[in-house]
Amino acid sequence: MAPSSTPTIDIESLGLDQGALLLIRRALAERPVGGELQVRGRSPDWEMHLQAWCRSQGHPLRFDTVDGQPQARITRGPHAEGRWRDAQATGTALGDINGAPADDAEAGWGLAARGATVEAGSPNFFFALHRRHELWAATAGELYRQAAAAQWDPATAIEWDADFELPPAIETAVVQVMTYLIENENAALLVPARHLGQIHPHFREVLQVLALQCADEARHVEVFTRRATLRGHEPALSTAGGQASLRTLFDAPDFSVATFLLAVLGEGSFVNLLNFLQANAPDPVTRQIARLTARDEARHVAFGMAHLEYRLSVQPDYQSKLRNAIEVRYDALASTAGLNEEVFDALVLLAAGELSPAAIARGHAAVQQLQRDMAAGRRARLARLGFDRDEAERLSALHTRNFM
Repeated sequence: MAPSSTPTIDIESLGLDQGALLLIRRALAERPVGGELQVRGRSPDWEMHLQAWCRSQGHPLRFDTVDGQPQARITRGPHAEGRWRDAQATGTALGDINGAPADDAEAGWGLAARGATVEAGSPNFFFALHRRHELWAATAGELYRQAAAAQWDPATAIEWDADFELPPAIETAVVQVMTYLIENENAALLVPARHLGQIHPHFREVLQVLALQCADEARHVEVFTRRATLRGHEPALSTAGGQASLRTLFDAPDFSVATFLLAVLGEGSFVNLLNFLQANAPDPVTRQIARLTARDEARHVAFGMAHLEYRLSVQPDYQSKLRNAIEVRYDALASTAGLNEEVFDALVLLAAGELSPAAIARGHAAVQQLQRDMAAGRRARLARLGFDRDEAERLSALHTRNFM
């Protein structure tokens, strides 16, 4: 920029179609409307190209001759600024003082980054989940960072070639449990996936958490499948009752209810189950799988709890909808068998380690304790959500016998 009462830039031999417009636009943007900018250049036909550009942008232009060379004098017009008249502000990138995004993300914000300025006339995008209370969790950003740092590779995190050999009955029990885990993890993957495309991207932390949750569940399906087939078996039995229980998760009317049934009640109980499997695994591969997947599931429960605690803090009467969701699900599943006897027997056998009466007695007692631990965990989480002790007890008892 040459020192002068009117700023001057020299684009030298750089053509306007070779990047000189970038220099001109930046220099002109520093001038107020009505302010002038002088431009010198030597590229072929630069004056003609500049004239066409100024005409299209509404900037008055005239040429002088200085030292025998043409020099342009551009007056900044008002039309470029007018382009951003009525533009929409989308809040700030990091949210408000508490890190929270807007109460309601507008359709006109579309796919823009939070904090960006959106030009008027941009197309609307319809996202069913666009209100903060419907999906926000105060810890969503931190949970996303934890989840991103905790991702693991099934190929290297698990010792698939570990040397072990199980009795046929024990291996069959492992296969049955893995089959059961797969169908439940399919549900745990697809339920949040259904909501991903309905969430306004203004709430990017929630999108990120759910995207990694889906990645977790996809990985769990992989490792459970690999363990089921590790010794040449096909997956085992899947019952109508189990499928019906999982179907109710898909029928949940909104994001918060689905999160409540899946994460707070179902996956919370599954953390107990996976810890049980880690403690009673008959082989190192199953033990490693249970440990890694339990860690992931605990994060999913943490997000579900954080979301519902937030929603109830701004909408306390939503608790009645959560209560109703448990009761409706219980009524819908009243005629089903719940946890199939093959899975129950498989868990008993894994805890027993062998088929002797004394061992089976120990295994049966261990599974009964697992169920008590699951119920206690559900009661504790329901209490955190504001249900009193007696109601937490009652609602916990109504949870599906299929665990998830």
